[in-house]
Amino acid sequence: MENSIYQRGIRGAISVDNNDKKSLESATVELINEMIKENNIDTKNISFAIFTLTKDLDCDFPAKYARLNCNFQKVPMMCYNECDIKGAIEKCLRVLLVVNTVKTQEEIKHVYLKEAKKLRTDL
Repeated sequence: MENSIYQRGIRGAISVDNNDKKSLESATVELINEMIKENNIDTKNISFAIFTLTKDLDCDFPAKYARLNCNFQKVPMMCYNECDIKGAIEKCLRVLLVVNTVKTQEEIKHVYLKEAKKLRTDL
């Protein structure tokens, strides 16, 4: 159906420079802002956000920085540890935004920044 609204997942990831609050805040804001820009998202249309962090990032919750800096005050969010896989990218923050949109799956733009670009070389 044309102009039907769907829930679509938008993936993103970024490497974080250091395991400190300033670095995590900077990376969270950079990633979320880029995902919003690339997909023309109005935060009122975000159903929920799931953040994951590698185990070497334990300084704070990225959801806090999305709430404080990205207009996510009404967005339900959860934070989890990523699976601890040998050889995986270190200090990596990942996010799954689920949004209500008229865009098709093919129109969604997933965002991978810094070292995390290696996760999806196909994009």
